[in-house]
Amino acid sequence: MTIRTKAHLSVLGANIIFGVNYSMVKFLTSNYIHPWAMNLVRISVSSVLLWLLFFFQKEKSGISKKDVGRFILCAVTGVAINQLLFTKGLSLTTSIHASLLALGTPVFITAIAAWLLSETFTWNKALGLVLATSGAVLLIFTKVTHTPANAKDMLLGDIMVLVNAISYAFYFVWVKPLMNKYSSVHVLRWTFTIGTFFILPFGLRPALDTNWHAFTAQAWMALAMVVVGATFFSYMLNMYSLKILGPGITGTYIYTQPIFASVIGIIFLQEPFGLVQVISALMIGIGVYVVNMRRKPRVVAAE
Repeated sequence: MTIRTKAHLSVLGANIIFGVNYSMVKFLTSNYIHPWAMNLVRISVSSVLLWLLFFFQKEKSGISKKDVGRFILCAVTGVAINQLLFTKGLSLTTSIHASLLALGTPVFITAIAAWLLSETFTWNKALGLVLATSGAVLLIFTKVTHTPANAKDMLLGDIMVLVNAISYAFYFVWVKPLMNKYSSVHVLRWTFTIGTFFILPFGLRPALDTNWHAFTAQAWMALAMVVVGATFFSYMLNMYSLKILGPGITGTYIYTQPIFASVIGIIFLQEPFGLVQVISALMIGIGVYVVNMRRKPRVVAAE
């Protein structure tokens, strides 16, 4: 097996984990644990694992004073707002809806980068933004004929997941200068550590009120999947792929997440998947594709 094949399998495995994660979070928050309590467990445990990883790497542990503000900003948008709204929103809607709405993140990143970083905003980017946003709006505001019992408020849940995707897009833009200065693991370690303190006020009381004795073996396995698998292990798989394949190829695998999330959601959670979901997925997917289209350079014949 070649290195590139291993890299493709790694990023595919990471996105399968991400796809399964939607159903795992839904299962846990519907039966065992408050969404914000799970956020606290997920981020704090991942922070510990990242610091344990630090002892096996030869790198500096600190950050520059002038970067503290940006690290805090990234912790707020990429960890606190992102995780709190994602988990709470997913507990109110379906895993299929959440995964489809999250697919629009690359489009929001492009729009925010054009706004904050003055990057060129072309016509194809504008068209892609309109398509993806329209698909999200269609998905959110179209009434579902069969609403699962564990989807308590799909409208509010969908909106929270959408805002979570926008918050993560802000994080992605703001974190780029840090990634250029520090290693990605170093950035994630500090972002998660700082983010833990922002999540603590929301998740501490629900975590203390959680009936941990009621957790079955299945529930513990699901929690381990969310905390270790979808947060720590999958990130390491993505890191390996980025080194071998680069960000372009690695990023395209995000399109597979809704497929895995939908299959798991339909089979195990009996979630609805109909024409509206298909049309919305196509609009969002095409929107992301159009945003990332690049014109071929014009070839001028030599005279």
